[in-house]
Amino acid sequence: YTRGTVTAFSPFDARADAEALRKAMKGMGTDEETVLKILTSRNNAQRQEIASAFKTLFGRDLVDDLKGELTGKFETLMVSLMRPAYIFDAHALKHAIKGAGTNEKVLTEILASRTPAEVQKIKQVYLQEYEANLEDKITGETSGHFQRMLVVLLQANRDPDVGVDESLVEQDAQVLFRAGELKWGTDEEKFITILGTRSISHLRRVFDKYMTISGFQIEETIDRETSGDLEKLLLAVVKCIRSVPAYFAETLYYSMKGAGTDDDTLIRVMVSRSEIDLVDIRREFRKNFAKSLYQMIQKDMSGDYRKALLLLCGGDDE
Repeated sequence: YTRGTVTAFSPFDARADAEALRKAMKGMGTDEETVLKILTSRNNAQRQEIASAFKTLFGRDLVDDLKGELTGKFETLMVSLMRPAYIFDAHALKHAIKGAGTNEKVLTEILASRTPAEVQKIKQVYLQEYEANLEDKITGETSGHFQRMLVVLLQANRDPDVGVDESLVEQDAQVLFRAGELKWGTDEEKFITILGTRSISHLRRVFDKYMTISGFQIEETIDRETSGDLEKLLLAVVKCIRSVPAYFAETLYYSMKGAGTDDDTLIRVMVSRSEIDLVDIRREFRKNFAKSLYQMIQKDMSGDYRKALLLLCGGDDE
């Protein structure tokens, strides 16, 4: 991944950073500026080294100190930056299925957008961190076709991208057409199997072929033929197959649009994509919403939280 806004900081000195952070949080009042400047400009691997140096030098846990000294959304953002990537995803999923009510939005966003290799890693980390099987936890909290699609995605067995067989493209497009538009009711299983297991390049061709056969975009059919959590999940999968950065640009836009901000989503996307493709997400944002991500954050947020998000954003595309 080279399309992130956060890259390895050079020259890097973990001990010096640890000392600067300790000084910023010691005594009365906290120097938030120093904290946010250091944590948003080092990559995750470097932040782990800083945490380790912090413990060695002061016998204190950096994350505990951040939680003790900072508050609100700014605290959530700084603590999120300290989590290693796969632990970050595993933690988000654990909280999405914990306690009363399930946060389907989080399950949808993470499982629709991660690569099969990333999903395998998240499952491993989940088992190590929480001594529980992620698939068991998710099936215990979800049901119906929504649950089945999540289980297919959790298998992380999408076909590898090796050439496209045009006859299979035609066949899949016809199957989807018959399972939806041509049928009284919908055969959701067909959508789940095809969208959950075929390769990305194959599915992009299937969507084109589907449009030719039916006169509809696949999204329009999903919209008409399914509803609720399954509809949202299938649409997220289709959007990610078309373009992961475009999917996240849209997710960020709607997290800030209208009254009130969905800060959990905003933080989750900004942190999880900052070292992967946030540059591409910014470009899609500018293209699709006629304003830059930077400007929207600037307008919607305030204080240290805004400063930190703008530094993660890494530039204005106006």
